[in-house]
Amino acid sequence: MYAPFPTSPLPAQRTGPGGDAGRGFAVVDVETTGLGRTDRVISAGVYQLDPDGEVTDHWYTLVNPERDPGPIWIHGLTSEVLAGAPTFPEVAAEFAERLRDRVMVAHNALFDWNMISREFSRAGLRAPVEQRLCTMVLARDLRLPLPNGKLSSLAAHFGVSQRQAHHALDDARVLAEVFRPSLALARNGGVPLPLTTCVAVTDLGESAPAGSSRGSWSSSYRPARKRPACPYPNPGRWVDGSPLMQGMRVAITGDTATDRQLLEDRMIEAGLHIASSVSRLTSLLVTNEPTSWSGKARKAREYGTPVVGEDAFLQLLREVAPHPGA
Repeated sequence: MYAPFPTSPLPAQRTGPGGDAGRGFAVVDVETTGLGRTDRVISAGVYQLDPDGEVTDHWYTLVNPERDPGPIWIHGLTSEVLAGAPTFPEVAAEFAERLRDRVMVAHNALFDWNMISREFSRAGLRAPVEQRLCTMVLARDLRLPLPNGKLSSLAAHFGVSQRQAHHALDDARVLAEVFRPSLALARNGGVPLPLTTCVAVTDLGESAPAGSSRGSWSSSYRPARKRPACPYPNPGRWVDGSPLMQGMRVAITGDTATDRQLLEDRMIEAGLHIASSVSRLTSLLVTNEPTSWSGKARKAREYGTPVVGEDAFLQLLREVAPHPGA
């Protein structure tokens, strides 16, 4: 059993460069008004850890989203509670200092990164995070015998008690406590940390059509939109220096600065097939992090699938060649 981390204020400590984590880690949890790109952060908790995973400081703030707070029955934060809280621009500088020069650690880290990055972008800033680490991916790489990917399951595995689920500071504490032994297992077992490069989110969802439910909490649990079948047969793999061709099977993995649904809409309009996985038939993988630990990136390396970054793919989308049989 690992000793629990405190929740009372601690003096901030700075550690020098060390290991593969620079100044260390920033273990983060945010509560939000929902799960979409138009949703807002309403509270944030950060535990700062040194490169060995030991706590050095922690911080918590409420954030006034200046809109409906969303699922109160989950996070418990009402409009009345948030009314006197600072807005995100008012806490951005302090939040940034908690993150700067550290690896951001979160459970389902892509979600937390997207929410945080959008808030900084709305404030005209960039979140000072270069790399993130998802504890769901780390647990998988460590082959921990978990029944599912929930934080509660990871906490139970390491004997960590959850005091107040969906409270940003307590969720960050729990995550920090389970990350410390996970980090030790990875280093002792020679398992590389699944670090992912963070791409700043620039699509803030502000252009959503009036009356659109995209980004609302109620729409977040709807199944993915059913895409029309691609009418063209697969012409094969993309070759560097040549244009994309209608019917090519294109997969995407990791962060994209362009909203994923908008990107997929453009692919369909161009006559491309959106591949949900990578196989020997995949024509191209689009990713901003080709060396990532995602399943698609791993399969692409295994099969020798061509890989391009988002910017290059957007250029290719401008001129997609017609299918030979069209």
